[in-house]
Amino acid sequence: AFRSHLQPAGGMNTVNPQTVENTAPFNNPGVYQKDDGTYEVVILAKTFAYAPSKLKVPVGKKVRFVLTSTDVTHSFSIVNTNVNMMAVPGQINTKEYSFKKPGNYLILCNEYCGTGHSFMQTTIEAVK
Repeated sequence: AFRSHLQPAGGMNTVNPQTVENTAPFNNPGVYQKDDGTYEVVILAKTFAYAPSKLKVPVGKKVRFVLTSTDVTHSFSIVNTNVNMMAVPGQINTKEYSFKKPGNYLILCNEYCGTGHSFMQTTIEAVK
């Protein structure tokens, strides 16, 4: 996708990838409850890891994922959901999703990002 100049579907917002870790909201990645009862999950993809490494969200609530990369193109794919986002340095991608069932959901990188690519995974726990 990157080689073909395809762009993420989450919007046209950008961030400087060289200073992203010092730029809000990516300077404090995590799960945040909003005033309207929805949740925002801010995620940084970087060298074979996601920050934060552990995520917990409530079942049945709208969750907005906000994602970018610090280094190379990664992806953020939650297995058994329709969440499949590209993490491109300098671009901010977003996706909304509501988990219908509690459980642990595997998150994988589906863009080959280097020699440690196969180790780039984490989980998100959906709780009642």
